Amino acid sequence: MPPKPVAEEPLAELRELRVEIGSRAIVDGVTLRVVPGKVTALVGASGSGKTTTGLALLGEFPPGARVTGEVRRATDDPVGYVPQHPAAVLNPARRISALLTDIARAQVGHLPRARRRTAARERVLHALAEAQLQDADALLRRHPHQLSGGQQQRVVLAQALLLGARIIVADEPTTGQDALTKSRVVEQLAAVAARGIAVVLLSHDLDVVRALADEVIVMRAGRVVESGPAQRLWSAPRHPWTRELLAGHPQFPTQASSTGRPVLQIRDLVARHRDTTVRGTTEVLRTPRLDLHHGECLAVVGRSGSGKTTLARCLAGLHRDHDGRVLLDGAPLPRSLRGRSRAQLAAVQYVFQDARAAFDEHRPVLHQVARTAVRLRGTDPAAATREALATLAGLGLDEDLARRRPGRLSGGELQRAALARALLARPRVLVCDEITSGLDTVTRRGILDLLTTLLHDRGDDLSLVLITHDLDTAALAHRIAVLDAGELVEQGPADRVLTAPRHPFTRSLLESTARRRTGQATSAV
Repeated sequence: MPPKPVAEEPLAELRELRVEIGSRAIVDGVTLRVVPGKVTALVGASGSGKTTTGLALLGEFPPGARVTGEVRRATDDPVGYVPQHPAAVLNPARRISALLTDIARAQVGHLPRARRRTAARERVLHALAEAQLQDADALLRRHPHQLSGGQQQRVVLAQALLLGARIIVADEPTTGQDALTKSRVVEQLAAVAARGIAVVLLSHDLDVVRALADEVIVMRAGRVVESGPAQRLWSAPRHPWTRELLAGHPQFPTQASSTGRPVLQIRDLVARHRDTTVRGTTEVLRTPRLDLHHGECLAVVGRSGSGKTTLARCLAGLHRDHDGRVLLDGAPLPRSLRGRSRAQLAAVQYVFQDARAAFDEHRPVLHQVARTAVRLRGTDPAAATREALATLAGLGLDEDLARRRPGRLSGGELQRAALARALLARPRVLVCDEITSGLDTVTRRGILDLLTTLLHDRGDDLSLVLITHDLDTAALAHRIAVLDAGELVEQGPADRVLTAPRHPFTRSLLESTARRRTGQATSAV
């Protein structure tokens, strides 16, 4: 009988980890082995304990937490952490060259003084290459704010590699990223694992987990409900919560009618942003013609920086530096919010991607939701409060939650509150800007279910503009418009765009998504 293979020694282990804050356990009995060259993914809803578990590998815990169980590390090598928002850990006042050279310089101090500068630069360039950052000379001259989110993320990864980290904890590395950028992230982390570095991936993006993970750990309310090899878990999930995470998307129930005059029309729209480097403006969006019909959902897709949010802000009167016309029921809308009447403000409502930033943290959510009806419709405050409570309840938020301040609600709860606030204006057009980005699968599905129900119940009285980087979400829409580098490159019925795309960029988005789903990283993007 052949001997059993010897399991590889882990670089780190958590054994029966329990983290309590006050009387509540935010992580309860978690056991985890981190193995060289393997990707271990922690998945679960917001608040499931993923980030607390990942940070435990660095020896970091929330202030005031009571920790029991064991955290073991095989070596004293540092653990690298790539946060969801990398700009928060990059000094904005220093160029990238300084941020990386400081680390490299400490590692070449044993060399003769004449060789140190060259050796440090070689280490920096090598780390940038390993983190898949191209055009190093130009990048090193920039400050963090001059980089995209994906570039900032890779700089943080380069810092970890320079420090000699043998474990990388990547916290939601694809949040808010388009399909092509996600493919780069998959390739980047796969390359790191191929070098023998252990990767712990904290993610709600199941396509990315499917493409990368060797082992998957499913968490709920601080506990592990299921774990095992990725292939087994995808094909035969055993726990009801895992099956719910893997369940499919909702669907809009009927195809909207495109007959008659559209409710919203865009004609010859050219938008600009101020460019401080040249003391002028840069053209960032060009949309000759785009229509939204009554009762229709239009999804606007494209890469980060393609102009999706600028288009949405032009519709809502939040971006005034543009030419061309936006028409509501055939009548031009003023470019700026200040120029729009109360009726026009109510007719086109905007729901922001970051719901938390869109609420005043010092006032109860109910007060802020009700104020919309008071301000835009002239409703009596008491009646507005009753209407707000009824609308919030219909979206799954009871009165106890509604009377809390925003800081005591989850991201998904705040997005529901943001929808309620917009709905109290009784809008004709609801512009939703990446409102499911950063949410876990179950919460995202709940928000999309709400949108489908709203569109169905309101009939021709409500139309949606859905700004998204996620093609699965776009597939829910009746029609899709595709932006690339500020240009409207394709539009049409969703089923046609997603099955027979006519523009090369649309095809590249679909191919990137398909590769992620089949677990293939790509070097072609």
